[in-house]
Amino acid sequence: MLAAGTAAQAATMAMVTAPSFLIPQLHRPRSQGGYGMSLAQAGLVASASTAGLMATLVLWGLVVDRRGERFALVAGLLVTAAGGTAAATLAEPWPMAAALCCAGVGAAATNSASGRVVVGWFPPERRGVAMGIRQTGQPLGVGLAAGTVAVIAHHHGVGPALWLPTAVSVAVAAFVAAVVLDPPRPPAAAAQAAANPYRSDRYLARIHAASVLLVVPQFLVWTFGLTWLVDDLGWSPGLAGLVVAGTQVAGAAARIGAGWASDVVGSRMRPMRAVAVLAAATMALLGLAAGGADASAALTATAVALLVAASAVTVADNGLAFTAVAERAGPFWSGRALGLQNTAQHVAAVAVPPVAGLAITTWGYGATYALAAVLPLLAVLVVPVGGEGRVG
Repeated sequence: MLAAGTAAQAATMAMVTAPSFLIPQLHRPRSQGGYGMSLAQAGLVASASTAGLMATLVLWGLVVDRRGERFALVAGLLVTAAGGTAAATLAEPWPMAAALCCAGVGAAATNSASGRVVVGWFPPERRGVAMGIRQTGQPLGVGLAAGTVAVIAHHHGVGPALWLPTAVSVAVAAFVAAVVLDPPRPPAAAAQAAANPYRSDRYLARIHAASVLLVVPQFLVWTFGLTWLVDDLGWSPGLAGLVVAGTQVAGAAARIGAGWASDVVGSRMRPMRAVAVLAAATMALLGLAAGGADASAALTATAVALLVAASAVTVADNGLAFTAVAERAGPFWSGRALGLQNTAQHVAAVAVPPVAGLAITTWGYGATYALAAVLPLLAVLVVPVGGEGRVG
């Protein structure tokens, strides 16, 4: 169950983030085989899949609550593959963006359903590590896209670069259909009495708010890390893609480590607050180093190392928040609650590529990275440590 949930998350995340690694090709002048788009325009295309995902997260959460995890996972992966197939066969960027939006619609299913599989099959004292492993599907999917999409697009074009995440989605859909079983649930009659968890207190709302603040630096380094290495530092797309793929390995380890810590201390929120502090410090240091990265080789190496660190730290909170939301919402509300959690995050994520593209064009990468450090600082104040209670 854990392997299937992780694979489903990785496959759909590879599809959703693949357009971000097309930005260098979209931004390249037409005379050099690119599309001649501005950074803001390319960022808008890159956000299309995230927009489709964001728009349907709550609806898929309702499907999970009503029809079960297995149905939602298989259906979502097949829709993702259909959207990826259409995008790969279209030559112009704006029709391609519409197809990528459809792929994002399918990808939304795995966010709630794969998390519910883990929460349903693992007890509370092991759930943090299990969810941390499942959450590695996100950086693994990003790593797969980072290590392949930019290189294929550079040598063969944008369309062929999208065939890999499409094929992975088809393969994982078959795997999920073969192995996943819906976890045990209370009797259907209990659903009638399940209270709306949002009416009792602001605990879930504060987790959503803190997650929104923390997701901005995460998507900033995900979306523009490769472009910064290629455009500002002059790296080749292949080398830059390998570095960005490597950052996702660090991100996967950070998620598992954060989940393990939450099981040990019996809290999801205390580790989440610590992650917010580290994210603020790392982004501020990255901003300082990136601002002068071209001044010396030592400063360049420092800036790249900080990019790797920021890519790991800024994703470490996701599993903690996801687990806490599912635990508080319960089996009959967690699909919708997780949908709301991810919708809130992706509202911010959709805005990051075009807004950050404008900020980078105006102020540069260093200043943009440094400004993003303000949001994790605010998240430190929002994380609801006091209202949690002991896990399990």
